[in-house]
Amino acid sequence: MSKRRQLDPDERVLWETVAATTEPLNRAKAAAQAADAEPPTPLAKAPARAAPARTPSAPPAPATHRLEPLDRRLRTKLGRGTASVDGRLDLHGLTQREAHNKLRSFLAEAQRRGARLVLVITGKGKPERASLFEDERGVLRRSVPQWLSSPEFRPYVGGFDEAHRTDGGGGALYVRIRKLKGGAG
Repeated sequence: MSKRRQLDPDERVLWETVAATTEPLNRAKAAAQAADAEPPTPLAKAPARAAPARTPSAPPAPATHRLEPLDRRLRTKLGRGTASVDGRLDLHGLTQREAHNKLRSFLAEAQRRGARLVLVITGKGKPERASLFEDERGVLRRSVPQWLSSPEFRPYVGGFDEAHRTDGGGGALYVRIRKLKGGAG
């Protein structure tokens, strides 16, 4: 049989505090045991172990910019025609590679000239092809938001949102352009 060590005064206070907040499962049996027994003692402290060796961690990732959707006030102004976009890019008829390169160049140029909001038209896809190739409908419509969310486009894109129906609705996106670092724009 192992020897039980006595509780320190601090440990006893802690034990009584914890014990007061618990509720026994079987009240009659617990009351009988409480009258006979002392509160259980904590286990003897295990010897301290050395902390595991730390492997050098990878350098922290550079801070990424968060993408924010357009605010409601701006969307309302765009829908009413009281606000306008600073540029338009139509990607109809382009391959994914052509569209990707053209989009990157367009956004970089828009940022250099100080544009704040641009419209990127992707198109909605051809409905007649949808019945045969459901996954192929609107390839650019699906791809462009993924591109805009990627780290490659983060220096240019502050956020994006589906365009108002007067500007193309589901076949176009408003893209908010980030200010150029260094005060230009």
